[in-house]
Amino acid sequence: MAPLAAPQGTLPPLRFGYGTNGLADLRLDDALSLLADLGYDGVGLTLDHMHLDPLAPGLAARTRRVAQRLDALGLGVAVETGARYVLDPRRKHGPSLLDPDPDGRARRTDLLVRAVRVAADLGAHAVHCFSGTVPEGTDTDTAWQRLAESLAPVLDAAASAGIPLAVEPEPGHLLATLADFHHLRRALGDPELLGLTLDIGHCQCLERLSPADCVRAAAPWLRHVQIEDMRRGVHEHLPFGEGEIDFPPVLAALATTGYQGLTVVELPRHSHAGPHFAAHSLPFLRQAERTAATAPPGPAEAFQQPAPPHGAPSTDPEGSSR
Repeated sequence: MAPLAAPQGTLPPLRFGYGTNGLADLRLDDALSLLADLGYDGVGLTLDHMHLDPLAPGLAARTRRVAQRLDALGLGVAVETGARYVLDPRRKHGPSLLDPDPDGRARRTDLLVRAVRVAADLGAHAVHCFSGTVPEGTDTDTAWQRLAESLAPVLDAAASAGIPLAVEPEPGHLLATLADFHHLRRALGDPELLGLTLDIGHCQCLERLSPADCVRAAAPWLRHVQIEDMRRGVHEHLPFGEGEIDFPPVLAALATTGYQGLTVVELPRHSHAGPHFAAHSLPFLRQAERTAATAPPGPAEAFQQPAPPHGAPSTDPEGSSR
């Protein structure tokens, strides 16, 4: 994607959203109204039992109502699929695309196909997904094969709908890093609709490159962005200012590479105070954006210090799957 033209000394504005997985105690209509009132540009809508349940009856009609509400509020949307127990009330994020049971994998594939259809009806700019952790007793070659096979019908649906599928590297998962994304991309033959969800905190947690350099490296495939603060080697989504990330260079990188999708605040462990964190996150990001616009361009950032072993979840209770 070519960078957007901008007057000298300015950067193209970014579009900020907030994830409904951080507003799980609010009705969806209340959450959308809150975000519009706060000045957000959009929402990362996690399909879950409390917010546009993808498995309950009447999905098409309910989706139309949400689309009308988004349009009335002037909110953009990305569809996210990280609901913890939407498929299995006893297994967090289970079954995954890597599940040993073919029927389990098929259920996850069906959920993602449903998400693509919902995204098309909402006018979403992307559908987010992730690989899942490698099941015990499964070798990595088999896991990669299962992932590719499970995603094939989803990519077919994405191609039919014209909606990018944006896979997220997740610490502790089979697909944990940018390098893993490229491994999957090549295995699938580089399909046009396969893109990337870049979580800025995950870059800080695990990648060798700095978060800003991760943005630049990911730019050609970048279809969705999640953002929060985080510390090196610890997978814990933190409110802004509580981690180690320098945000102005990250936002400058997003702007100068021409990213035009939503940049969605991702604080799923903070739903107990979701309205508070939603109210405080947007001013922080806008201030960081203003700082980025006035700072002189600098050299590329250095590699970070070594992180945990590739794909390793941290010892933090948040672990590898939020």
